[in-house]
Amino acid sequence: MRRPVTLRDFGSYTAGGRLHRVTEGQPRDLPVTRDVTLTFDPRGTFAVEHAYVQYFIPEPRRDAPPVVLLHGGGMSGTVWEGTPDGRQGWLQMLLAQGYEVHVIDNAERGRAGFMPGLWPGEPVLRSLEDAWHLFRIGPPEGFAARRAFPGQRFPSDSLTALAATFAPRWLSTAPQQAAAVKAVLDRLPAPILIAHSQGAEPAFEAIAQGARLSHLVLLEPSAEPDEPAPLPVTLVTGDYLDINDLWQGRAAAWDRFEAQLRHAGAPLHRLASGSTLPPGHSHLPMHDHGHDTVLDAILATLDP
Repeated sequence: MRRPVTLRDFGSYTAGGRLHRVTEGQPRDLPVTRDVTLTFDPRGTFAVEHAYVQYFIPEPRRDAPPVVLLHGGGMSGTVWEGTPDGRQGWLQMLLAQGYEVHVIDNAERGRAGFMPGLWPGEPVLRSLEDAWHLFRIGPPEGFAARRAFPGQRFPSDSLTALAATFAPRWLSTAPQQAAAVKAVLDRLPAPILIAHSQGAEPAFEAIAQGARLSHLVLLEPSAEPDEPAPLPVTLVTGDYLDINDLWQGRAAAWDRFEAQLRHAGAPLHRLASGSTLPPGHSHLPMHDHGHDTVLDAILATLDP
């Protein structure tokens, strides 16, 4: 069911980044359209390493901290805007419940843009086969027929639509991404941050550098902090974690993280598929069938 949303305001901004000066290279003529040729000079000053953020303020607005949505690796803010099979995304659902929402495209991703040659290494782009396996949608032999794991909640017939949203990512930009996330968080009054997968790494680093949050929601984080911060945390984990060593290792890491937080006395809520959540959730709970139930469970943990 689609929930109608009225907006008081919406727009976008960039946060963080720096100016980068290029002094090497020579001008050359380039055909920019079939009728126009311009002289392109690779030298000059360029704005780089910022985050692009869309914000939405509903009417009425809930008296609560704003929510910041931070995507994972190889993705952008589109992951929150809708499911691959056309259902409403968590962005619309949060707005329908009155939350102000800020959606990040982190440095070198999506509309934040990138500059060729700026970062070490080559960009990588996830294939459909890799997504099928990495996101725990189904066994390798089920890929061609889109035969998912029994009880799987991800809309496996819409894998191609998901892959169309993948973005190239560099593996060497963790410091730049952390700085951009901190710049976003510093603009807002102690927001709620929902971070997916690789997005946990820049989130943890931004917190370590002094970013203030009222609550941290982690969807299957692919990293853990060096020192857990004393703030409320909701940890969401999915199903089918026994399929290989990678996910068994991640499950063990989440258990250690939970133990660390509890030992430190930090408020923690653990939402796990098959226990506190219905079974069958993938690495992409914001896209699974029943994603509204997952979001409602998360929001219930935000209440004082």
